[in-house]
Amino acid sequence: MVSFSSLEFIFRFLPVFLILYYIVPCKYREIAFLAGSLIFYAVGEPVFILALVAATLLNYLFATLSWKVGEGFELHEWQKRRRKQFMIRAVVMDVAILTVFKLLGAFVDHSLLPLGISYYIFKMISFQVDLYRKKMWEKPKLKNVALYFMMFPQAVSGPIMRYHEGEFELSKEWDAEQLEDGLKYFILGLGMKVLLADKLAILWNDLQMIGFQSISTPLAWLGAAGYSLRLYFDFWGYSLMASGILVMLGYNFIENFNHPYASKSISEFYRRWHITLGSWFRDYVYIPMGGSRCGRGRLFLNLAVVWLLTGIWHGNGVNYVIWGVVLGVLIIGEKFVYGKYLDKIPVLGSLYVLFLIPLTWVVFAITDLKQLGVYFGRLFPLIGGAGISVNQQDIIRYGQNYWIYFAAGIVLCIPGVFRFFEKHKKNPAAILLLAVVFWYSVYFLSSSAGNPFMYLNF
Repeated sequence: MVSFSSLEFIFRFLPVFLILYYIVPCKYREIAFLAGSLIFYAVGEPVFILALVAATLLNYLFATLSWKVGEGFELHEWQKRRRKQFMIRAVVMDVAILTVFKLLGAFVDHSLLPLGISYYIFKMISFQVDLYRKKMWEKPKLKNVALYFMMFPQAVSGPIMRYHEGEFELSKEWDAEQLEDGLKYFILGLGMKVLLADKLAILWNDLQMIGFQSISTPLAWLGAAGYSLRLYFDFWGYSLMASGILVMLGYNFIENFNHPYASKSISEFYRRWHITLGSWFRDYVYIPMGGSRCGRGRLFLNLAVVWLLTGIWHGNGVNYVIWGVVLGVLIIGEKFVYGKYLDKIPVLGSLYVLFLIPLTWVVFAITDLKQLGVYFGRLFPLIGGAGISVNQQDIIRYGQNYWIYFAAGIVLCIPGVFRFFEKHKKNPAAILLLAVVFWYSVYFLSSSAGNPFMYLNF
């Protein structure tokens, strides 16, 4: 499996790729980037590389046909209709590809689900729709379109860049300052992944090994909080590493997280969490359906559809559908019923988010519905009828083992901490701290097998 937190990637692939990328002339850097991306994906998913190339060529064919019909800005009605037909056909094709692979992965063999297929397809759909909406000033070149779909920093878990954000028409000059900034983001993300997310993953794995029916209620709540932090630092860490690599290569930093645990509502939480995915659903599903500029009934439907699709997108299990539905219900409730009270009382909103979000992540984490019921029975023993656990002292032992990771995670969830780092990242003390984080992370990677990023197969 491909992972940015592997020693092979950090000390072999990335340094060699960066050296080759910097020494080739500027006009060939897109080709070098594309070649590196193809090699990166082929190493991890050699069986599916041809399918990815074929999907890329088909999407480019539809884009070329649409561009020929719609050259210029004053289009006749027949041209608009024709371009819309090409866009619809391309999108239907892309959705069909994603659906087929999702079904194969769900009902035949999980290995038949290509790595990061959802991210590739979402990029392809956004490209076709943006082309139809005339958000591109020049006819896209095949090498740029292929690079946009396949660029390896975003290959397996996003962020979901838009084509125009790549600024592919501009030359990517070598910039030592960008290289330094990109390395800092990469190291910070690596530390979040290895030193926090992977450590908290051990807690959740221990609870699964013990059996949810055997843990105490306090430990169940600690586990829910730990899983929430694990998922956050795993995915935020990956996003920082991916964006850091892009910055090293001369591209703009893409923000994918904005301190979601500082939110005052579930709606705000998901405007801050996985920002590029949320904006994708907003721009290509929610707004085309009518968005919020419609009647209450239609708005209810639009929100319900978006969150149902979000749940399905994340996985094939019934628990993912339940997770999406639960979030949809909460967000609809905020929109129509109690959101105004959360706005008026920020403290209430913060407590509401910090209480409910870990519970929704438990639904996300446990695919077996019976075990999910057992876990909620431990969380709420009186309501669930689970009774008092026989192992009431377990919270003390696990609290002593993991308090340092929870403390570090809570501190990093505070928006001011990251802003402080951004402001002082050129300070020698910050550079020294990052060096310690890097080599400490490498030490742990070399002494353990490591855990793959949680979002790799979405």
